[in-house]
Amino acid sequence: MAQPKRTLTHELLRAALIPALAVVTALAVGAVIVVLSGKNPLAAYWGLLRGAFGSPNAISETFVWATPYISAGLAVALAFRCGLFNIGVEGQIAIGAICSVFVGYAVTGLPKIIHLPLAMAAGVVGGLIWGAIPGYLKARTGAHEVINTIMMNYLALYLSNYLLGGPMKDPDPLNAVAKTQMIAETARLPRLFPPFHLGSELIDLRVHWGTVIAIVMAVIVYWFLWKTVRGFEIRTVGANPNVARYAGINVARNTVLAMGLSGALAGLAGTIEVVGLNYYHTPSFAVGYGFDSIAIALLGKSHPLGVIPAALLFGALRNGATAMQFDTGISVDIISIIQALILIFVAADEIVRRLYRVKTPTEEEKVVLTRGWG
Repeated sequence: MAQPKRTLTHELLRAALIPALAVVTALAVGAVIVVLSGKNPLAAYWGLLRGAFGSPNAISETFVWATPYISAGLAVALAFRCGLFNIGVEGQIAIGAICSVFVGYAVTGLPKIIHLPLAMAAGVVGGLIWGAIPGYLKARTGAHEVINTIMMNYLALYLSNYLLGGPMKDPDPLNAVAKTQMIAETARLPRLFPPFHLGSELIDLRVHWGTVIAIVMAVIVYWFLWKTVRGFEIRTVGANPNVARYAGINVARNTVLAMGLSGALAGLAGTIEVVGLNYYHTPSFAVGYGFDSIAIALLGKSHPLGVIPAALLFGALRNGATAMQFDTGISVDIISIIQALILIFVAADEIVRRLYRVKTPTEEEKVVLTRGWG
């Protein structure tokens, strides 16, 4: 009997089952930890929910947090689809931010319609090059991308510290910290909503068009991976490079391409933070985004459309943590614990499957995350 054709919605719902159960389980374990610390978990989670979605400003800040998470999560997910583990997203974000901020403040006299795309393109290209380097080393010499991308993170970190404390430092004598000049108005993304009054209160939301760009990029990455020949080749290399090579697919080329595109998406995350939110760059402005993105990609099952709700969840956790601490006195560190538990339950999904009696997926349904050290 012919198998019924599965729709995209059906596939997404099936893929979302284990991540959803992982989140529920992590929250339950987190509640136990809160109880053991002598606090009320219901009050803690209510404060978390209120801080993340309790007002227009709270919702706006959740999306502000989620925006770089979407692009960074896409970067890791795309590399996973090629069987590669890009741990260098943190450094690629920093390089993207440096390139975009330089064009943003050093290039003058251009209209917004040229200056803004130019600044964003500079950040994307910077991230692409920084990601393609370990991809090239992997393809040509077999050097493992995990080691290379970790080392590239350190290079990006110390290069950023040097540039921001020296050649790119704001020359204003009143500036005592290592940061760049503000980028020009012509290089800034506009806010999504103008300030408005809600009763007697003036609401000025920080959510910007970078959020829309990140979501659109998730759709584009999905289209690229599942609707184009090059995307099919990347997924085939990720599933089995030997079969791909036998079928005539250039494994080395697709390795470099996947890591380069992964770096470009990470660079976009840093770029959006510069041109859409901060308007300048400072050391360690995005510490943790790159490593959180690994958990986001895993939670989204390495699917571009699954990355969006995963990023929103992490954005909500980060944004709501402050209100939770203010309401209940529970440290925001509990959020890091919950995120770690989510990562554990998603990565070791057999725990969740046995706990909730969910059947083990077939070989065709599994996603190859990395091909190891061979």
